[in-house]
Amino acid sequence: MRRFAAVALLVASFVGPAAAEYPDKPIHLIVPQAAGSATDTVARLLSAELAKELGQQIIVDNRAGGALTIGLDVTAKSAPDGYTIGMGPIGALAITRHMVSKLPYDIERDFQPIALVARGHMLLAVAPNAPFKTVPELIAYAKANPGKLSNASSSNGSPGHVGGELFKFMTGTEIVHIPYRGGAPAINDLIAGRVQLMFESLNSIAPHARQGSVRALAVTGEHRSPGFPDVPTVAEAGVPGYAAPTWSGVIGPAGIPRPIVDKLNAAINRAIQTEAFKARFAAIGDEPAPGTPEDFAAIIAKDSAKWKEVVERAGVKLD
Repeated sequence: MRRFAAVALLVASFVGPAAAEYPDKPIHLIVPQAAGSATDTVARLLSAELAKELGQQIIVDNRAGGALTIGLDVTAKSAPDGYTIGMGPIGALAITRHMVSKLPYDIERDFQPIALVARGHMLLAVAPNAPFKTVPELIAYAKANPGKLSNASSSNGSPGHVGGELFKFMTGTEIVHIPYRGGAPAINDLIAGRVQLMFESLNSIAPHARQGSVRALAVTGEHRSPGFPDVPTVAEAGVPGYAAPTWSGVIGPAGIPRPIVDKLNAAINRAIQTEAFKARFAAIGDEPAPGTPEDFAAIIAKDSAKWKEVVERAGVKLD
């Protein structure tokens, strides 16, 4: 017992001062998607406010590619000292993990959830020339014309892809999925009427919906978006039980000392409740989501189980 007590005191003597001084240099925030993506937008909004809370520069480092695995791998293999952390979007932590046969990391073993940052919605949007103006009309048209409608998404394995697959399963419709290399070209083709519908993050598509260049039918969350209060949820609009919300949070490599995790968590929770952060998110239609590391871990586990079932049913593989 004396030996264990001595070891505990020794560990505390190192961890305590380190946590108290943390951070004493810039922090790198790894983003597993390209600049301009929805996750990148959240990261840059967060970094500006988090830097004020921590008194250190937050350097946003985009590491796109590999179905989000490159950026996550960098985060997983970083030193567990709190100076390299990463954005963990729903796509990486709960969806594509079920599509890649050999990941270079184990999500439960190799990552430390730190804080959920934002909860969001996708918008079920249709082309301005589409012959349907409501979700029931869309479903009726798809059933009368199996295989003739195209659902665009920003990529295979994206939330928009699996959100569309869930919609197809729950409505008994046959809609063709067309993956793009990014949301922007998919939205452009939706505006032009080359594809008929899309499930896309509000972060990317909200400006087009407000301008009327695409037609908003519903949001995919469990409740209406504060940015689009007059637009129903998919469940309200005719598909009871449908829910495909989005989220993103901050993760780090496993092994970060708990005092540093707690300090980061508290700073992130303060950052996302600043007026600047809330105002920007209100314009998008998403919502800040404060909580504990354990809250974030529970959300990852819950949504991973849900999307695993959808992915397996759709038979989607990325390798």
